[in-house]
Amino acid sequence: MKVCIFGGNGFLGSRLTARLESEPVNFAVRDVFTEDDECRVDVSSPIAGEYGQFDVFVNLAAVHRDDVRPLSLYAEVNVGGAVNLCDAARKHNVDKIIFTSSVSIYGFAPADTDETGQADYFNDYGRTKFLAESVYRQWQDEDPENRTLVILRPTVIFGEGNRGNVYNLLKQIAAGRFIMFGGGTNRKSMAYVENVAAFLVYSLGFEPGVHIYNYVDKPDLDMNTLISVARKTLFGKNKVGLRLPGFIGVGIGHIADLAARIIGKPLPVSSIRVRKFMSTTQFASSVGKTGFVPPVSLEEGLARTLRYEFLTDNTDKRTFDTE
Repeated sequence: MKVCIFGGNGFLGSRLTARLESEPVNFAVRDVFTEDDECRVDVSSPIAGEYGQFDVFVNLAAVHRDDVRPLSLYAEVNVGGAVNLCDAARKHNVDKIIFTSSVSIYGFAPADTDETGQADYFNDYGRTKFLAESVYRQWQDEDPENRTLVILRPTVIFGEGNRGNVYNLLKQIAAGRFIMFGGGTNRKSMAYVENVAAFLVYSLGFEPGVHIYNYVDKPDLDMNTLISVARKTLFGKNKVGLRLPGFIGVGIGHIADLAARIIGKPLPVSSIRVRKFMSTTQFASSVGKTGFVPPVSLEEGLARTLRYEFLTDNTDKRTFDTE
């Protein structure tokens, strides 16, 4: 099998390629962020070059931060990238595409929303991911007997080297600056990067058809448990620590929003991040029905991340800025 990974130099892509090195798979990476001119591909533009040697396209390329400007970039990369990738697949007779979408297409969904949940996105990221899914579905529908489409909708992905919202939370805990807002009983679905990469490898064997999966590492942790696990790993303490009412946290977030506008740069705290922190973001998944078994438990993935980031010196290693 020969696989071309678009966006393969990113956080998830780097884990995927590391796994593929031990698999009977030949792969190549195409990314807009690379020093190799021959491998530089911007999916928002028509994809030039020869790709007929590949059996599978994996598209990890995306614009996904909350603060992307101009907003048109979401459509150009996420939707335009889907159009261009499908055009290249048609041209070069590539019959299998694996696309990483997002649970963001569901918006503020009811707890335990599964793959049949209705799209109810609230931002441009979720909207354009949903539109991209439609582009891929149309491609597969043109030849359903021969074409394989895998759409993976991960929840928030965390792991070593990531600099997204989970890292920001863990960093506050490690620095002793964390304050719990609200009761902490809200649950968060999370996904350890190593497990998501392992499932992408697993999905290379799927047969023709449309395969849609939320990716969540179970069981979901409530915030009290998550914070307790982090504090126990870092400090040997089980308690959550200082706790304040939720409305105070939202107020602090609005003050941070104002300060960010004044200084012209984003801050680690914002009103939307506080609201996200206090909300339940819990999804169901049918991944287990495929026979896939995650190689790492959620709590072990969290402990690995904490040890890597805050208990050992890895300052010389690469980091990835994401939400």
